[in-house]
Amino acid sequence: MDIAEMRRIPIADFLARLGHGPVRRSGNELWYSAPYRTERTPSFRVNTDKNVWYDFGLGKGGDIFNLAGEFIHSKDFMAQARFISETVRVPMLEMDAGTCRKKTLEPSFEDVRVMPLRYVALKRYLEERGIPPDTASLYCSQLNYHVHKKEYFAIGFPNVAGGYELRSGLFKGCVPPKDVSLVRTGESPSDGCNVFEGFMDFLSAVALKWTEDEDSLVLNSVANVARSYKYLNKYKKIRCYLDRDEAGRRALESLRSRYSDRITDRSNLYDGCKDLNEYLQRSVEKTINNHLKIK
Repeated sequence: MDIAEMRRIPIADFLARLGHGPVRRSGNELWYSAPYRTERTPSFRVNTDKNVWYDFGLGKGGDIFNLAGEFIHSKDFMAQARFISETVRVPMLEMDAGTCRKKTLEPSFEDVRVMPLRYVALKRYLEERGIPPDTASLYCSQLNYHVHKKEYFAIGFPNVAGGYELRSGLFKGCVPPKDVSLVRTGESPSDGCNVFEGFMDFLSAVALKWTEDEDSLVLNSVANVARSYKYLNKYKKIRCYLDRDEAGRRALESLRSRYSDRITDRSNLYDGCKDLNEYLQRSVEKTINNHLKIK
């Protein structure tokens, strides 16, 4: 194969060769759980017409070469080409990487409108996650927007760069630019800061009254750990409520290598659960069951 032939390989077929299948289909879009990282809500989309992909959780996307780079953790074009060739089991021709252009595509969010959180469907989704809508309304908004001329709505959580993390019962994504979110309790930084991977975990901590009236930083992706440093440098104590999985452990170690004994791992508080929101959901369910037993 040459470069052009590689680019024409259907990404869905490429993923199938690697053992990954879609969890749902919507028209010409296939949705997957991200194939190179752990996640609970599928946020990896493949457009079969354009043969491109986009990972809403990381804010990255592109063609089959970009995807190969995520699998092998390399930006080297020739290494990506070799990985594709080996995966589809077809030899590749010698090629000059310098003559090949790649592009990363982002979804086109249009007519984005920010308003108070009021749709019943969104409030019901929050309640299903164990989060009181009134609590979420203190930090989140409702975003109505268009993508490819279709209208959508979701819960929006702002980040420091002016973008929004989006969640609904059917969608997980981000209105670019993607960055960390910082929630302050006062005009100046507090003594300590709580660190969360996603904003659902942050809202869960607020609902559980675990934030201890201190500032909170939400990574919005473990890929944003390095972006958090300029904010976390100001705090004497940093309490981490990260996911209890490999990605969460790597993020914790990155923070610990930089801040040493300023870091406290609080994930033991939700031992047996993947993340803080799962712990909250179980706690709410247990409270409801106990209340029904008393009745």
